Amino acid sequence: MNEETNKERLIKSVRNIPDFPIPGIQFKDVTTLFKDAECLQILSDTMYDMYKDKGITKVIGIESRGFIMGPILATRLKTGFVPIRKPGKLPAEVIEECYDKEYGTDCVQIHKDAIDENDIVLLHDDLLATGGTMKAACSLVKKLNPKKIYVNFIIELEELKGKDIFDDDVEIESILSL
Repeated sequence: MNEETNKERLIKSVRNIPDFPIPGIQFKDVTTLFKDAECLQILSDTMYDMYKDKGITKVIGIESRGFIMGPILATRLKTGFVPIRKPGKLPAEVIEECYDKEYGTDCVQIHKDAIDENDIVLLHDDLLATGGTMKAACSLVKKLNPKKIYVNFIIELEELKGKDIFDDDVEIESILSL
């Protein structure tokens, strides 16, 4: 299949759930992509093609849906995988970044020794909406001084303009723009 056909196949497979998690939100459920072998292969192949020549040394997945495609991509790129988690989930020494959300604050953590200044990292999550969680993850990773940061999403909700909150030194790509 060609790239356009693949994107159409993926878009058709995303399940929309109205009023989840709160009224007025149209939730994009990507679990339907993961359970479909063809869609999972398209995602894996597409992401691999996007990053195979970038020198990535670590793929970092954001809890929790970033833990699905992140390790798949890390395996294909022959890199390590690093989780960014919510507080209290990582067992060794961590650093933390807190951020404001529409309905309160949240924090993300990474092991202090997860990456270093020699790493070229790819942060991955399933969806870019307003960008708060990934912006916090980028700030967290920047504290560890990697050589370069790439950011990837399966879906970008363009109308919410989440890309606008990121610094220019972060390259952001999405497989699907809705």
